[in-house]
Amino acid sequence: MRLRDFLAGPRSLPALALLAALGAAGPSGPGAAQAPAAPARPEAARPEPGKAVLEMAPHRAAYRLTLDRARQGSEVIQAEGAMLFEVMDACDGWTTRQRLQLVVADRAGQTVETASDYSTWESKDGRRLRFTLTQTAQGAVTQRISGEAELEPGGKGGTVTYEAPSASRASLPPGTLLPMAHTIRTLEMARAGQRMLVTPLFDGTSEEGAQDSTTLLSAWTPAPAEPRFPLMAGQASARMRIAFFGKDAAAGASAPEYEVGLRYYANGVADEMKMDFGDFAVDAAMQSLEPLPGHC
Repeated sequence: MRLRDFLAGPRSLPALALLAALGAAGPSGPGAAQAPAAPARPEAARPEPGKAVLEMAPHRAAYRLTLDRARQGSEVIQAEGAMLFEVMDACDGWTTRQRLQLVVADRAGQTVETASDYSTWESKDGRRLRFTLTQTAQGAVTQRISGEAELEPGGKGGTVTYEAPSASRASLPPGTLLPMAHTIRTLEMARAGQRMLVTPLFDGTSEEGAQDSTTLLSAWTPAPAEPRFPLMAGQASARMRIAFFGKDAAAGASAPEYEVGLRYYANGVADEMKMDFGDFAVDAAMQSLEPLPGHC
């Protein structure tokens, strides 16, 4: 992605609940997943959710963004910013908010400051999503997207109704997952020893509807002996790499448009993220993590 194209703004991390979702460097260390390939037919890779119920922790996490690396020939020489992610238990669903600010500089001395504010409510049965996204560049609004998606029972697909940027409706393919449902599904799969999920994912950050995704999972890892933050105590985890593919993927394109590598704890907290925007990748280092009070 060239710097002028970056004005469109970063996508949200899938559910980071995230997350929000993106690292070409991906997971590292023992058990790390290999680079994702183009998605197979989604209907051939839709394992049933695990029977165990995961307890997602309402929390607020702050991340510092820095340039991880730039590909050879990339225009980008510097990137820095911040991201704040919140998830709360709304009793009948999960509410999330992700605010991201990033300043990118290129070899010609051009600097672009982009920001996004993304909020969702997702029902706990994983079938309804209300979403709103506002993106800015150089302080001016470049995009607003809002609407509501509803999935049919049994993974039969669904419909998204957009309110902005214009009133429209689109179909969601069979097997589509919403952000929090995707997070819970991948954690259940990792705990069960499964290593890949291929499915359409809809998060409301694009006017094009659901996007094909491939998630590679590492082995389920025991809880850390010395966690950085109390919310990580007693929480096992798994590293994941999520790749998003454009509509030409079905025609044989193998390179994802966008990727995220991260470690998810069993309670939905995510750290060690790397976001890949194409020509450059950004590291998201967790700076703070605090629980949020429940309202149920």
